[in-house]
Amino acid sequence: MASNLVGIEPFVAVAETLSFKAAAARLGVSTQAVSRAVQRLEAELGIQLLHRTTRRVTLAAEGERYLTRCQSALSELRTARLELELARTVAKGTVTVSASFVLGRYLSARLPQLLARYPSLSVSLRLTDKRTRLADEGVDVALRIGDAESDSLVARKLASPTWVTVAAPGYLTRHGAPRTAEDLGDHQLLAFLGPRGTLTRWTFPGRALEIPRAAGARLLVDQGELLVDAALAGAGIAQVFDFMVESALGEGSLVDVLPAERCAAPALFAVYLPGQRKNPRVRAVVDFLTELTTATATARSAGPRAQLTRTR
Repeated sequence: MASNLVGIEPFVAVAETLSFKAAAARLGVSTQAVSRAVQRLEAELGIQLLHRTTRRVTLAAEGERYLTRCQSALSELRTARLELELARTVAKGTVTVSASFVLGRYLSARLPQLLARYPSLSVSLRLTDKRTRLADEGVDVALRIGDAESDSLVARKLASPTWVTVAAPGYLTRHGAPRTAEDLGDHQLLAFLGPRGTLTRWTFPGRALEIPRAAGARLLVDQGELLVDAALAGAGIAQVFDFMVESALGEGSLVDVLPAERCAAPALFAVYLPGQRKNPRVRAVVDFLTELTTATATARSAGPRAQLTRTR
């Protein structure tokens, strides 16, 4: 059967051109190779498909009937091959993306751009602050802040956010603004609890400060967006990633209280399984995020505020 299939395309080429030489040119092989393939096909079928003379090639009656079937079969095979090639290059179907809660609002606001670009693509966005096991949980792409090293995963570094310390204008009117990070001990602080319930320390250039202390924090939450909401409500001062408060800073509903004290935060990575490297859905998401962070870096270079800084 295998050799039978191998002979079909040479037979169709000869039957359509009525020439072994023309068929060989179409297929990019020698005339002898085409002749041998057709002879093997006829031997296996036990019937003569072509009449040959020194001057011409004609189709036998059985060959005409067989040609029609073969042309239909080859057309189906070519269509199937094109569909497979498109599947390798066109992003379609559902891609599952896992991200931390602090990235959730940022991503959900921008996913419509991705979906508009790929009309056949759907996104299942799962938010969790726990470390996702991609293979076990059926996740295609995970976004991680901080250490993304893993022997079993491919990691692309997308961006390097910065820490920014913010408060609402109303809070600053009532309590005044800190002049340095050391002044924060006299303020109402809004603190973040990590996945294990540990207090996340605030970071400032060149020094480590015990800020905030659990006993001194006015509010402790385990979702970063709640810190932003509390700061907007005037409950105190919070330190968050710059991309979380870009709009609020631009609108003036939040103020960067220590602009000289901004410093680098853990980097943002997209991670995926090695076998997904060429998956068009994964490639579409990762490339989109890369473009997004690149555009943001350009915006930041043109102004003082931005969502994420592209790592070069």
